[in-house]
Parts: sequence; structure tokens; C-alpha cells
Amino acid sequence: MNNYVIRVVHSPTEVNAAHWNELLGLQPVPTPFMRHEYLLALHTSASATPDTGWTPRFILLERGGALVAACALYLKTHSYGEYVFDWAWANAYQQHGLDYYPKALVAVPFTPVPGTRLLARSAQDRAALAQALIRWCEAEQLSSLHLLFGSDQDLQACDEAGMMLRHTVQFHWTNQIKPYADFAGFLATLTQDKRKKIRQERRKVADVGVTFRWSLGTDIAPQDWDFFYRCYERTYLEHGNAPYLSRQFFHHMAQTMPEHWLLFVAEREGRAIATSLIAISADSTCANGQKDSDKNAAVAYGRYWGALERVDCLHFEACYYQPIAWCIEHGVQRFEGGAQGEHKMARALLPIKASSAHWLAHPAFADAVQRFLEREGEGVAQYLHDLGRRSPLRKCPEA
Repeated sequence: MNNYVIRVVHSPTEVNAAHWNELLGLQPVPTPFMRHEYLLALHTSASATPDTGWTPRFILLERGGALVAACALYLKTHSYGEYVFDWAWANAYQQHGLDYYPKALVAVPFTPVPGTRLLARSAQDRAALAQALIRWCEAEQLSSLHLLFGSDQDLQACDEAGMMLRHTVQFHWTNQIKPYADFAGFLATLTQDKRKKIRQERRKVADVGVTFRWSLGTDIAPQDWDFFYRCYERTYLEHGNAPYLSRQFFHHMAQTMPEHWLLFVAEREGRAIATSLIAISADSTCANGQKDSDKNAAVAYGRYWGALERVDCLHFEACYYQPIAWCIEHGVQRFEGGAQGEHKMARALLPIKASSAHWLAHPAFADAVQRFLEREGEGVAQYLHDLGRRSPLRKCPEA
């Protein structure tokens, strides 16, 4: 750690926003969810705070007074809101009279979106940050360190630092190298049964009079944000849980990061009945609403949805077909469907491997987890192979 000064701060308010975002902009896989504004909103809206089990510790590496590496770390008193499940590990600790919590987590709260987690100016700085994280966890006598949904560069640095890698599966839609001309062109690339299924599902929504409108950025009206939150909150409550994110969080998003949000509103007989909120990378937007051939790296992220009325197949239309159609129209390269959900393959979201890294302080538990991860990794590889054989894409797509 020669020439590095390590600082640990307890709040995103103590981190220089301009320096953080500048560093983020240099990363191989930046996402809107690592912007300082996003992390700050999670904190100031009381969505991710010590009271909700997320105690922030931002780790900053400086050299010559300049920020060269950084990450958002949280001390966790539970494993909710992570989407990489370690409950069995926590139970095993408890059964042996050991404390698993608090643990250290390098992740974006409630956000299973792959991307850079270790912000760094160079591979050397990223490696130094990974090593500093482990030493800090040892000094704090924490049970474990977990980095979730990291980039390939993050995972390499963690692997070299002695952390164990774990893999899971997500489902993403990708535009062609030659982008689809329209939704019909996209459907033409699918097998006949998948085309038929999608058309039937869309018809069920249209036949009962449901239409959609979308708003982007500052065009999302305050009343639409309010309606979205009603739907979002109700969906969580119907599943027996309070929502992770507060209304105040989305207020901050509308104020500080409007360009990163796209809202679809479903209407029937003049009434709004459902919404889906999509996050987008900044370069996904086109001022004139037309395709831009230079947007090859643009990404959309499926995030939240909710409905006040039940309509057959409305979820698929709001969360998949409307966003995909929008991505095609605006030349967006990729639409990420979020965590889990093999059913997404029938909607042409294809499987990809998403990975995390883990360090456990207790040698015996670390050995046991390593053996478990080796077996689990073989299962994930076989699962990906099996999914690949069931691809919804035609072997010889129509022209």
C-alpha cells in the first residue's frame, strides 16, 4: 500500500461528489446506480441507513491528495435487499455460536445490476483497494466481505486478493449488431412458438383497452411520480413486505438524476392503472426522440413496477414489451431484466452470468464455503448450458 492514504468515511455526504463521479466516468462498466447522487439519495431518504440495516462506510484511496480508488461499503445486520443469498452461511455461523453479522458488503443497496463496484484509475489502484478492503475487515473483526454484481475487472482484483468467486444467472435482452428496425423485426428473429406467445400476450392487454404512454426525464410529471409510487408500494405490500425505497428517494431522483429515468404508464378508459419505471444510461437519450447510431453502448435497466388493477399479461407488457419496443425505437443496445426469472427467456431475454466475490475470516468456514461454491459453480455452468440449448432465437433468422 505504498504511497496510498486510506480514508474511511461514514456518509456519502463526506465524499466529494464531483471527484466520485469523475472517477466513475473512467470505469469500464459504469452505471447510474453508482453515481454519487443515487447513493446519496439512498442515504438521505432513509432507505439505506443504519436504521434499515445499512451502515455506510465509504472507502477512499488517495495518492498525492487525489482520489485514485473508492467504493461504497455497507455494514449489514441482515441479508435483505442483496439478491445474492447467503442465509445458509449465516445460519451455519449461528449454529456454531459465531456471529455472522455485521458483515461488510460492497454493493448498491437493493440494486442487482452488474457494473463496476471498485472505482479505480488503474488496475494497480483497483488491486490496492481490494487488498485494503480485506485488511480493513480484519482490523474491524468482521465475519466476512462480499462484493456483489461486480465487473470483470473487480472480480479479477478480488480473485487476486484471495476472495472466492460466486456466479448466478440473469436475463438480458440485446439489440443486434445491426439494430432491429422495429418490434416486428425483433419478433422475426424468434422461433414460431415464442412469436405466437408474445403476440397473444400483447393482444390480451390491447383487447381490454389498455394503452401506454411514456415520459422521459424532466417530462415525468410530479403526479406521475406520485402515481408510480402508489403502484410500487402496493405491489410490495401485496407480497407482505414494505417497499425498500421511500417516496423521498424517488423525489431525489426526479430532482438530481431525471435524465436516467423512463416511466411507462398503462391507462384504460382514461384511468392510469399501472406503471413501470426503467433506468437508463445517460447516453440512452436522444434529444429528438429518434434513433442515434452512435448509441451503441446505451443500456436500459428494468427496475420497478406496480399495478392498481389486474389485467392478464399486463406485467409482461409493462415490464418487457414496452421497454424493448422503446429500446428498439431509440437504438438502445441492451435491456437488463434484473435478478432471477427464467420466464424472461420466453420474452427473448437471454441468460448471462453475473458474479460476486466473497471473503470469510474464519478459515474453516472459508474452506467449507469454497467447496460449496465449486459445486454450485458447476451447477450454474450446467444450467447456463441447458438454457443455451433452449434459446428462443431462430437458428436462421428471417431477413
